[in-house]
Amino acid sequence: METRKKILIVDDEQINVEFFDLMLSKLGFIVEKAANGRDCLEKVKEFSPDLIMLDNIMPKMSGWEVTRILKNDPEYAEWHDVPIVMFSAMDDVKDKIEGFELGVDDYITKPFNFSEVLARIRSVLRNHELIDQLKKRESRIALQEQLSRNLIDYVELVSEKLLALCSSPAVPQDTAFKASLDACQLEYSRLQDKISVLQEEAVKLKSREIAVSSLENELRKAYSE
Repeated sequence: METRKKILIVDDEQINVEFFDLMLSKLGFIVEKAANGRDCLEKVKEFSPDLIMLDNIMPKMSGWEVTRILKNDPEYAEWHDVPIVMFSAMDDVKDKIEGFELGVDDYITKPFNFSEVLARIRSVLRNHELIDQLKKRESRIALQEQLSRNLIDYVELVSEKLLALCSSPAVPQDTAFKASLDACQLEYSRLQDKISVLQEEAVKLKSREIAVSSLENELRKAYSE
């Protein structure tokens, strides 16, 4: 199974594309290239990159336009979460903040230093992987919570049916049977108490937790400051 990260480089300046293709390929990344925004959108579907290095000022379609489409268009829903590192000749904070709000993960201002570019690429990939793991864990916890609720409902249903059955005149009411029934009822009451305590604790923990989507937004804000 291929474990190397795939990077799509999008820039209309061929010298930049060839340079990054050479350097990143040597470092073990799988690289694909695109010369403009429209080409980028096609390559995203074909290549399914782990990260996009995207120039902002390009003919036909700007990097911001590409980002807006990738992050919002239902046609590209499969790639909404692909991180984007944008090249820019601009060093205006306001412009960068606008890019972050669109969904850009990081910026590299031209002229760039390759060591810095590599560090930013690895940082963005690492953060994206952590967020992805958190999303998977959040989904798994939600499934476990649903399973727990289903089990609790089932236990309550079985208990009701058992009590109704035991109250039936057709069931013998000898001492041994009554003792067993009392023991079951006692154990059920204890189980209900434990469940109530755990549910209260779960509500307290949930009230203090931060959703992964909110955490992702906070990370973007931190980058823009």
